[in-house]
Amino acid sequence: MKGRGAVLTDAFPSFLIGLREGLEAGLVVSILLAALAKAGRKDRVGPVWLGIAAAVGLSLSFAAVLTFTSAHLPPKAQDVFGGVLSLLAVGFVTTMVFWMRRASASMSGDLKAKLAAALGASTGVLVFTAFAAVAREGLETSLFLWTTAQTAHEKSGPAIGAVFGIAVATLLCWGFYHRALKLNLAKFFKVTGLALVVIAAGVAAYGLQDLQESGVVGGFTSYAWDLSAHIDPNAWYSTLVAGTLNLTPKMTWLSVAGYLAYLAPVLFFYLRPAAAPKPAAVPAPQTAEAAPTAQAPLPTAESADTPAASAPSKPSTPSAPPRKPAPRWAMGTAVVAVPAVAAVAVIIAVGPASSAKSDQTVEVSAASCGEGFGDLSTGEHVFQMKNTGDVPAEVYLLDPATNAVYGEIEGLAPGTTRPLTATLGAGTYAWRCVPNGKGAVTSEAKRASGTGTSKTAVVPVSEKDLDGPLDQYRSYVTDKLDELAGHTAKLKQDVDSGDRASAEKDWLTAHLAYNRLGAAYGTFGDWDGKIDGRADGLPDKEKDKDFTGFHRLEYGLWHGEPAADLAPIADQLDADVHGLIGDWPKLDFDAADLPLRSHEILENTLQFQLTGDADYGSGSTVATAEANLAGTRVVLNTIRPLVQARDPRALAQIDSWLDRFGAVVNAAKQPDGSWTPADKLAPADRQKLNGTLGELLERLSVVPDLLEIRKAT
Repeated sequence: MKGRGAVLTDAFPSFLIGLREGLEAGLVVSILLAALAKAGRKDRVGPVWLGIAAAVGLSLSFAAVLTFTSAHLPPKAQDVFGGVLSLLAVGFVTTMVFWMRRASASMSGDLKAKLAAALGASTGVLVFTAFAAVAREGLETSLFLWTTAQTAHEKSGPAIGAVFGIAVATLLCWGFYHRALKLNLAKFFKVTGLALVVIAAGVAAYGLQDLQESGVVGGFTSYAWDLSAHIDPNAWYSTLVAGTLNLTPKMTWLSVAGYLAYLAPVLFFYLRPAAAPKPAAVPAPQTAEAAPTAQAPLPTAESADTPAASAPSKPSTPSAPPRKPAPRWAMGTAVVAVPAVAAVAVIIAVGPASSAKSDQTVEVSAASCGEGFGDLSTGEHVFQMKNTGDVPAEVYLLDPATNAVYGEIEGLAPGTTRPLTATLGAGTYAWRCVPNGKGAVTSEAKRASGTGTSKTAVVPVSEKDLDGPLDQYRSYVTDKLDELAGHTAKLKQDVDSGDRASAEKDWLTAHLAYNRLGAAYGTFGDWDGKIDGRADGLPDKEKDKDFTGFHRLEYGLWHGEPAADLAPIADQLDADVHGLIGDWPKLDFDAADLPLRSHEILENTLQFQLTGDADYGSGSTVATAEANLAGTRVVLNTIRPLVQARDPRALAQIDSWLDRFGAVVNAAKQPDGSWTPADKLAPADRQKLNGTLGELLERLSVVPDLLEIRKAT
């Protein structure tokens, strides 16, 4: 249901564009055809339809060029392309609504006057008259529909909306032409114009934010508001507002300023009463067949006749025999095919320049690296990497000056060939091959010629880079383990004294303190299973003798087991915590696991806490999720400078989603300090909790890749 709502929301702006622009073009066609019928020149209807077909072909070709050109640009260039065209579309739609507001009353007469002049000329002039009348609307429609498609959540929505809008416009025009429909077109164009002005303001804001995201304009992380922690961007109401107005829970100052700077003055001038238009110079009316349009201010065919029927014929020149006109099929093929051929030419010209090139097979071995590495050009390449050695190897395409990696293959087996895809900008590149058990070999450097930008490179991380963050994390855990020991001692005392109420309260305090340590991905070795292990996989489940620690005590406290039976369990928990404290300085901790832990802590939360798998009666899994979030923040903060240096935009998005998930989690906390269990949350709240965490994990998944220790260094 949510997906269907997003489609309908995204369809509305395109429906409005298709309806309004389709109606404008349809009225033009109706007026031209009616004028020909009144002038008794139905034999000239064919060239008019030919001009209309040429305009449609040009519009579709223009849309194809926009789509394919954008798809073949690098990511940064795509943002610039989309931002510039969004602002251009805003300019076009603004002039269109003001032009229609001013010219609607005289449109019919102007068109008929041009048509009357064309009737006495060649077929080509008549074709061009119809083409020029329709092409403007078609090009505007293509540009604005393409722009709204870029802002859509569901890409099928704009297409559906445009098709329905054009279909409705076609039916309306058919009704006008056959005098079966009456509509106050002045009011229609005024109301739809007002809606388009508001939509165009949102497109302007989106275009400016696209330019900021590309880096061409600054201020991408300077937000006028960030309500993402309080408003779910995937909720139906968020989708509705974003799809129609392009207002989102998180907007930069520039996009908001652009929105208001466009909307305020344009609305002021649009709503201001328009001056009465001067009457068009059209021939005297005849009492002839009625016209296709409806009520004033668009005049009907009764209000303006075509003078072609009464115009004097152009005298013939006997000495110049008339040229034989080109066959109609030839002209029709030409006017429709030319835009299509031009579009294909543009697409072909753009495509190969930025599409993948697969022109090099590069050999890898222990003795040499990069055999076959030839001249380079900018753009996307697919290198065929062939291991001609006798051991597996890791292969990196990098900048030899900075070691920044642009592409890599791990575990390239002997005798095998695998593709490596990389987008290269102007710069210097080399191959570095690291055969298993042998030293690294670097190829000759090559410079890529041409223009363009490369995809973001990954600057390799060494173990030395992670030594500082690892020491910082060890120091944090050391301090918090002493704090944890104090909590478990208090819990042991409660159980020993038989104070069940205090034991339940202090159990939660101690358990949350443990989870804030970030115990994931083997942080504490075997101690984690003893202190916080679950009954999964044990023969006797909760009653198994090997089930110990916090969850065993939780099960006993919330299932009414006698305090005397729980005392040994509490004693063992306290002893295991002290055992961990003693072993912690000696535990072998791999620095490479630290980036993984920033993701794994909350992945465990999604797998065990929010599913209820780790709930043994306390209903505290959401509270534990909050503690795991705190542990994730601690780990992330230790490696923050390394992530910031490699992908500041990704880090900003991670921070935003951390805050958003924290707000969703805290919504489950009651005023008295208790927590609503995950399985007691309302379905919508449960879905929001899971969905927000899922998106956060997606954002965090880039951290291990960014900070992977590579042999390229």
